[in-house]
Amino acid sequence: MKYKSGDLSNKHIRVDHELIAEMVSAGSRVLDVGCGDGELLKLLAARKAVDGRGVEIDRDKVNACVAHGLSVIQGDADSDLENYPDQAFDFAILSLTIQATRHPKAVLENLLRIGRRAIVSFPNFGHWQVRTGLLLGGRMPITRNLPDNWYLTPNAHLCTIRDFADLCEVVHADVEQAVAFNASGRRLPIKWSLSTQNLLGEKAVFRLKSDKSKA
Repeated sequence: MKYKSGDLSNKHIRVDHELIAEMVSAGSRVLDVGCGDGELLKLLAARKAVDGRGVEIDRDKVNACVAHGLSVIQGDADSDLENYPDQAFDFAILSLTIQATRHPKAVLENLLRIGRRAIVSFPNFGHWQVRTGLLLGGRMPITRNLPDNWYLTPNAHLCTIRDFADLCEVVHADVEQAVAFNASGRRLPIKWSLSTQNLLGEKAVFRLKSDKSKA
């Protein structure tokens, strides 16, 4: 069963999903790693008519996606991406998931290998509220974007926008586009320095290309 664009509901769409949809080319082949309930795949099918595939570790979420006509299989970003051939997709996407992986560097390298482009979104641990919570409270902060106690959180490798930019250099990824946004979903001006976006941005979305790619 194929997902039809008319099935997309009018409920609130995540800001990072909106940004990712803008970065994806119409009609492209897309792999959404850690696709969760499939909302991003639905959005991309509705707006960009993509040929979308998903990978999700949670079996119940996989079953829910399949029940809605989405092509999703069960898999682990840390261990299963190596099975995909080089440049099998136009875009390999990791939405609010990289911080929950055990080996984020290897996962990002695989995304850049599998896709002609990689798109990654993540919560920014360098946001001023997080910094203030650590400075004044002396404890791991709890915010709207980081709502769990440290002993319950699925996040294994929290990073800042500057940290992720550094990782992009380590894995030889060219940053084609990077957008940070605040708590209300407002995009921060591109002219702002990376340090300012790191301070005021709650989340960020990066569109990347391997500098080894010929495309």
